[in-house]
Amino acid sequence: MVLTRSFVRAKRPCTDGFRWFVRQFGEGGNYQDLLDTMVAAGRVGDACWLLEQFGPTDEVRVVDAIEADAVVFAGTLEVRGGVDVDGIVRVGRSLRVGGGMRVGGELGVGGDVHVEGGIRAEARVTVGGDLRAGWGVDCAGTLHCDGGLRTGWDLRCGGRLHIAGNATVGLDVQVAEDMRCAKGLQAGGDIRVETSLRAGQGVVAGGSIEVGMHLEAGWGVKAVGVIVAGGAIRAGESLSAGEAIRAGSGYGVFAGLDVRMEAWERCAQVSAAQRPDALMSGWWSGPVACRAEERA
Repeated sequence: MVLTRSFVRAKRPCTDGFRWFVRQFGEGGNYQDLLDTMVAAGRVGDACWLLEQFGPTDEVRVVDAIEADAVVFAGTLEVRGGVDVDGIVRVGRSLRVGGGMRVGGELGVGGDVHVEGGIRAEARVTVGGDLRAGWGVDCAGTLHCDGGLRTGWDLRCGGRLHIAGNATVGLDVQVAEDMRCAKGLQAGGDIRVETSLRAGQGVVAGGSIEVGMHLEAGWGVKAVGVIVAGGAIRAGESLSAGEAIRAGSGYGVFAGLDVRMEAWERCAQVSAAQRPDALMSGWWSGPVACRAEERA
């Protein structure tokens, strides 16, 4: 793909950037060559702007490893080993990494991200497709994923977290601000969200669920430990905890919000070590252990 001087001018670049472009490239050049030259010259912002204006390509680049100040690539980038970048990483299509990945700046990928090891990003992460990590994901800023998310280990986010698909986390989830999951959320360990957690479908934790404000799920919520929120707890169907279910002071616990009242006994059961003090809706079915003994 060749970008001519007139094509670039039509996008109304800044004066300084366009003058540099003309001095460096004259009448234009190959799209990816332009991006590589800009990054090498330290004009990473200009390279990101060019990628935003002209979009991704079908080019595939395969390398053994990456250790750089910044990376801007318009196509699909495949790395056999690890990635260690001090600044920004921007990829137009997909990113595949055979080892681990560290990014000192923002990570932005237009398609899927598949990393065999762990991902550590010191700023915002934006993924246009699925995000997969064989180990954990540690993001210091916000994390936005337009597909599903799967990690083998922990998921840690220092800002807001938005997932458009399902989220499956091998161990713990820890989010410093709001968490939104359009579908289901499942964690092998604890789920801890500093403000509110909202899931379009169900929430399941192998440990406890602790939320600073409101907890909402379109389907059910289940935890081996406690389910605790600083605000209200709202579930479209059932609520189940091996220990306590507890809403914040002055707030209620609501189950069966999307179920007809006559179906509560079957589809909106509430079970915990003891009945929640502020249970406003749903069918109290007693502790999980007691019900298991009755069936025996």
